[in-house]
Amino acid sequence: MRAVVVGAGIGGLAATLSLRRAGHEVTLVEQAARFTEIGAGIQLAPNATRLLRRLGLLDAVAAQAARPSHVSFRTWSDGVEICRYALGRAAEDAFGAPYLLLHRADLHQALAAAVPPSSVRLNTVVVGIDQDDESATVTTASGERLRADLVVAADGIRSAARQWLFGADEAVFSGTAAYRALLPADEVADLDLPDLGIWLGPGRHFVHYWVRRGELLNVVAVVTAEARTEVGTEAKAEAETAAAESWTARAEPGEQLREFDGWDSRVLDVLERAGQVLRYGIHTRVPLARWNIGRVTLLGDSAHAMVPFQAQGAAQAIMDAAVLGDVLTGATPADVPDALDRYVRRRLATATTMQANSARAGDDFHLPDGPEAQARNARMSAYADEHVFLPQATGWAVDVLDDRRS
Repeated sequence: MRAVVVGAGIGGLAATLSLRRAGHEVTLVEQAARFTEIGAGIQLAPNATRLLRRLGLLDAVAAQAARPSHVSFRTWSDGVEICRYALGRAAEDAFGAPYLLLHRADLHQALAAAVPPSSVRLNTVVVGIDQDDESATVTTASGERLRADLVVAADGIRSAARQWLFGADEAVFSGTAAYRALLPADEVADLDLPDLGIWLGPGRHFVHYWVRRGELLNVVAVVTAEARTEVGTEAKAEAETAAAESWTARAEPGEQLREFDGWDSRVLDVLERAGQVLRYGIHTRVPLARWNIGRVTLLGDSAHAMVPFQAQGAAQAIMDAAVLGDVLTGATPADVPDALDRYVRRRLATATTMQANSARAGDDFHLPDGPEAQARNARMSAYADEHVFLPQATGWAVDVLDDRRS
């Protein structure tokens, strides 16, 4: 069977590898002239690393990763620890796979290296996807038509394929923006930072963790648009800047320090030492009732882009890819529409729930000082007293390839 995968991000690469593992011929189409992955840190919980092991890639990925011993939640103003949960060896023993912290480029490179160059079409822009009962066709900007039995649209949060399938549907600004930076480990060695720290404050939260074998500190500082108090034309310009979706837009000098004024000195030290930071608006997609039509399906962010507040965006894309390969193992061209229905039945509810849970986590992180934040802190502390792992860790134990009930 022949498949075309559109988009060579993490989801598209994982889908290509899963379909090849299922025995199918795959062409991966990417508009960039070469494999690149921008961005910074990424977290992979055991529900994702377990699947990387099945693809034979876990060792290569883990060799570039950091393995946090724990995650520590802290208060914004004085850094007092609210609670902590175990990761590291304890999580690996409990869930059968490690919790890894990576630079996105390292994960992307490991996936890309496993795809044969002969299967990849770089510098190829897709301008249309159509289908009939017998096949699906991808049309490129050069006029070439790539015919296949299956088309997987993994073309990201700004997915054109999603609009071709389901009509006009724009990415939605989440009301949050993030500052991000990478710092060499020796520049923050004196700050005694936890392996993975999440600091909670009014309208903001601050996350840091080690990547690239502990050589770099990844920093993500998130603010809500509602936290900005300017009015009039200046406020409108400020809001438009906050909402801009770009992995390469630079923040104004010192902007991140102004946004986190009054926070614990360690947070401010990290932000000051970061120097130039990048800023991007965080966007999501409205959940869909289905991801597939006929021989064409969405995968990853094109189907279920979410805010990153439970660190599951990449994991959910990898899970999509694993299930897609599973339902198409042994499939013939005639089987594709029904197989895609099974893929969506097995994945849509879980991914949609994760979208909602991630949004709720952001709301919970940003509660104002006072009774609400105090109640949240007490609730988190009480849960940690009785449980070794994070609340969302219940999902880490689920093996997505064991769920074949549909």
